[in-house]
Amino acid sequence: MFTDLLRRPAKPRVTAADARRRFRTWRGERPFWAGVFTFQASLPILYLPYAHLDLGAMPLALSTTSGAGSLIIGILLMALGLSLWYQQRLRVFAGIATLLLALVSFPVANFGGFLLGLISALIGGSLACAWIPPTAAEPPTASGASATATATHGASAAVPAAGEPT
Repeated sequence: MFTDLLRRPAKPRVTAADARRRFRTWRGERPFWAGVFTFQASLPILYLPYAHLDLGAMPLALSTTSGAGSLIIGILLMALGLSLWYQQRLRVFAGIATLLLALVSFPVANFGGFLLGLISALIGGSLACAWIPPTAAEPPTASGASATATATHGASAAVPAAGEPT
């Protein structure tokens, strides 16, 4: 259980709100959704070549020679998804590698995990390449401050039109 500096138990609602705020801050500083889609793409690519599915009374075994290729592609996609979360500097490399692995998974890994892994990897790689790190907010300039003051006062501040004497 969490405690504060005075050893009083922390309120669960405050702790949950603080954890949510910290997670939102962490998520906003990295290509979070690109990592989610990339990691998610690895699951069907890894699972389907080793699965034994039953369609009614008919067994469906997908274990083919693509098992080793699927294993390599799936593990690489997992590693790229995690690197997108923890190594933001590698986002362009990870995005391009994800896109290439997605395209390679189509012929190698049972149509890219029956298109589930392929489409998810294409979305994740595209999001990784398009993500831009957040920048610090710029302080307002003098002209920006006067424009803000005029906008906040609205009609109460009379601004002379062009050509009118002040």
